[in-house]
Amino acid sequence: MLSQLKQKIERKEAVIGVIGLGYVGLPVAAVFAQTGFQVIGVDIKAERVNLINQGVCPIEGEEPGLADLLAEVAGAGKLQATTDYQDLSQADVILIDVETPVDDNHQPQYVALKAACRALGAVLREGALVIVESTIAPGTMDRVVGPLLAEANGRGINEGFYLGACPERVMPGKLLANLRQMSRVCGGSTPEIAELMVALYRHIVAADLDVADCVTAELVKTTENAFRDVNIAFANEVALICEAVGGDVWRVRELVNKSPGRNMHFPGAGVGGHCIPKDPWLLAYGAQGQLDLSLIPAARRVNNQMPLHMVDLLQSALETQGIALSQARVAVLGYAYLENSDDTRNTPSAVLVERLRAAGAEVRIHDPWVAEYEGDLLDCVRGCDAAVLMVAHTAYKTVDLIEIGAIMRTPVLIDGRHLFSLSQVNAGNFVYRVIGRGS
Repeated sequence: MLSQLKQKIERKEAVIGVIGLGYVGLPVAAVFAQTGFQVIGVDIKAERVNLINQGVCPIEGEEPGLADLLAEVAGAGKLQATTDYQDLSQADVILIDVETPVDDNHQPQYVALKAACRALGAVLREGALVIVESTIAPGTMDRVVGPLLAEANGRGINEGFYLGACPERVMPGKLLANLRQMSRVCGGSTPEIAELMVALYRHIVAADLDVADCVTAELVKTTENAFRDVNIAFANEVALICEAVGGDVWRVRELVNKSPGRNMHFPGAGVGGHCIPKDPWLLAYGAQGQLDLSLIPAARRVNNQMPLHMVDLLQSALETQGIALSQARVAVLGYAYLENSDDTRNTPSAVLVERLRAAGAEVRIHDPWVAEYEGDLLDCVRGCDAAVLMVAHTAYKTVDLIEIGAIMRTPVLIDGRHLFSLSQVNAGNFVYRVIGRGS
């Protein structure tokens, strides 16, 4: 059966199913369809399914090529979306791309993953290959995915169906580019299945495809995001030290990185998105009860604190003008977690806004990519006592700070991304605070 499936994949005769048509699943479904495969996408949101079948991209923000690609493959009938898992009964390969969040206690919440496995297992055809692209804690394939599929399907792993893990490596703003150009780890439940996965992904990935087992694939993805989180936390802590001693973290970072082998990350107003705030906890969860971890939890605490530090900077700047935070009108610039994206998952701006409102401040929000907040920027800042820059959207880089400062009630500017130059700030006569620069 395995050799027959490989032949179907090589000839592009295999039908590919994709469960979850969000930031990960929709691009991968569209690219496989463009390559020549027949693709069936499943999503629980009927509105999203209808848009996709009409060739309309439900993902906004700056995503080069995605809208055109979706229109092309949907129009050609190569990608069809549905809410009915029964349609996957004809699929030879099924990719699972559902959310895998953690709760307030940092425990994985696999509600969507478990539901997908149960629904898929009930219709899974004999000899099909199931690949989990979602990011999951080490050991999840063995402890959760495999048993649920086997129970629902009535057949054993590598007897009635095949199983693998190939975690995605995409980010908003670069979905198609990352999908095609980033290397992937093809973790199979056997070496033969890992090689079969390589044959599949070679149709769409131009970078390295490395074979591994499932737990290695799980470890690599969670480790790479935990690595980034820890390094951002280091940069943020250095930024706080610079503020305390009167230094400039941006100059410090520049000079540190001139030393060979150094790559100090950017500090900033907080870490958001679906991956970095949760994946370190997924990595840690894999060893729960066996190890007492220190570094990963500490990094999470540092990064979670940064939006609250923005409040401290704001309060300090307002006090120089004799304004209490409870009496201030504040414009928050940027609500997505990432520049030029509409993705608001785990956005640091939400933490900032909640704290400001709890302190009694009047809050206005602007974001050119988030529909709820995409109004006129000048209307948002007019009459405000302060503006807090949380996201480095391209649209903010070219704003006229002289005009902005002139229409504010009090020209206070808090820069959480080091977006503005001192010459811009001085031209607008702002009281200015930036992450990582002491007074």
